[in-house]
Amino acid sequence: MLQESGERLARELDWNLLRTFMVVVQEGSVTGAAKRLYLRQPTVSHALKRLETRLGKRLIERGPAMFRVTPAGEVLYRECVEIYGNVARVAVLTRDVKDEITGHVRIAMASHVISPIFDEVLAAFHAQNPKATYEIEVDTSSEVTRAVLEKSASFGLCLVHKRSPRLDYQMIYREYFGFFCGPPHPLFGREGLSLADLKGHASVSFKTDQLADALRPVALLRAQHDLDDWVVGHSSHLEEVRRMIIAGLGIGPLPIHVVARDLRDGLLWRLPPYEDPPAVDIYLVWNPQTHLNRAEAGLLEALRAAIDAKPLSARTYE
Repeated sequence: MLQESGERLARELDWNLLRTFMVVVQEGSVTGAAKRLYLRQPTVSHALKRLETRLGKRLIERGPAMFRVTPAGEVLYRECVEIYGNVARVAVLTRDVKDEITGHVRIAMASHVISPIFDEVLAAFHAQNPKATYEIEVDTSSEVTRAVLEKSASFGLCLVHKRSPRLDYQMIYREYFGFFCGPPHPLFGREGLSLADLKGHASVSFKTDQLADALRPVALLRAQHDLDDWVVGHSSHLEEVRRMIIAGLGIGPLPIHVVARDLRDGLLWRLPPYEDPPAVDIYLVWNPQTHLNRAEAGLLEALRAAIDAKPLSARTYE
């Protein structure tokens, strides 16, 4: 009887209701989901009600100042993510039918990832497999993780604050962050400074420069030396944080090895701390439940092998 009920549900259920429900949970509101899905709010509310009626379960408790996913909703959400990810990849999987390696690889990446290992592997893999195609999307580390979790990305390279038990991680390299200022700043060109000299100056930073986020080591240094009182600019992208620093908006953190050329060209000036700067690890992240095409699997395997072949000291950028 239970099996018959499940089969009937699979035949009769409008699968779009599951996607709508998944987006409502991700956005934390019906209004946010409506905007993301380009639908009217009553349409999303009606879809949610239809799904609850069809399943006979309350999935979300909502009120003027409350939004809570019920235990039944939590279970359904996890299944929706799996279903949506698998369905979205059907076209990708069916492309890979020839002996030569073809297929599309979608890589999600944080904006500040500068890695010779990744660049070398990508170049070698393309030379060996010229029919494979690539797409690199740049986003925040949390969005990179979500894309990998939802199987919309083949794999990701990003900072990691809190690991998901449903994903696998491999540290690709370690970088160190320093504080910098641009030519218009009053500290530019001054030597022998201490952290105390940075107090009272405006700062700019990444959105993840928070004690509870991926750049915790940088945020911790700010907090310890009272450098986080006057933040005038934020961005999720390294290029824009760099732009604000060079323009003189304030002091800001950047990966030291990434801006070496800017230092030589006189666009940036290094500020304290000069010793023991905050260390941040960059990870390769993939979903072991994702069914990869041959290009995706081959590039991921080559990248993991290249990481394993080098000791951490060779993957640490001072």
